[in-house]
Amino acid sequence: MISIITAIHNGIEINKVFLSFLKKNTKNPFELIIIDNASTDGSAEFFEQNGAIVIKNKENFSYPVSQNRGIEKATTDDLFFLNNDIIVSPNWDENLLKTAELNHLEVVTSCGIERIESLVKTKRIRKKWGVIKFLVNLFPNNPQKYVLMHKLMYGNWNSFCNKRFNEFKYQIVEGFVGNTVFIKRSAIAKIGLWDEQIQAADFDLYVRTKKRSLEVGDIKPCHIALGTFIHHFIRITVHNKPTPFVDAKNLISLEHKWGEDKLKVYLADNLST
Repeated sequence: MISIITAIHNGIEINKVFLSFLKKNTKNPFELIIIDNASTDGSAEFFEQNGAIVIKNKENFSYPVSQNRGIEKATTDDLFFLNNDIIVSPNWDENLLKTAELNHLEVVTSCGIERIESLVKTKRIRKKWGVIKFLVNLFPNNPQKYVLMHKLMYGNWNSFCNKRFNEFKYQIVEGFVGNTVFIKRSAIAKIGLWDEQIQAADFDLYVRTKKRSLEVGDIKPCHIALGTFIHHFIRITVHNKPTPFVDAKNLISLEHKWGEDKLKVYLADNLST
């Protein structure tokens, strides 16, 4: 059993696509914990009807606050933090677990449009997605639209993912892709919960694992699993014009927390920046 934690704020169309692929492509039994931030389009009810544990917030909270509420509710030691605007690959969970085990990692992310094996290839795949997203976004939102975008991008999804896995298997590279993050509870005991001051909490998570690895040495920095590709639609929630975060006044920048000089040092090995 694994725990999957996902924060939402409306987005019923993409939520349907997300859950469909999650059910089809997840190998391990899982508890799905949805943190619903005051959705008004039936998203909370949709997930409840499909067996998820739904935590209902009366207002729209930031990402790290939502993730920490999910941790409180989770019953397992294997915690997967997933965006809702993603499509997971076949056996994505088992592949990440195996990648972590073989490489002695407590924090690992998938690869995707944001970062693959080289900067050149990453730029190429980002460019292709930008063209497809621009063209298809001319049409109204619905589940079929998102499936079409995905089909145009990859053709046969299973074949695309299997080809990548066969090429890279459990290879890793230091860095992170924030839409899918696997964290063991043992890592949280060392680096702490998500920092509720930082909306860019995936960057902050990487910095904290890097800092801990350099100063204490009992954890490795976050790494990217090159054989586990997950598609991210990117910034769908923002385009849907969400209500402001109720805790926005508490949020600070990464530069404010760490200082620009230290941040450069900690992020030096992460090509995602």
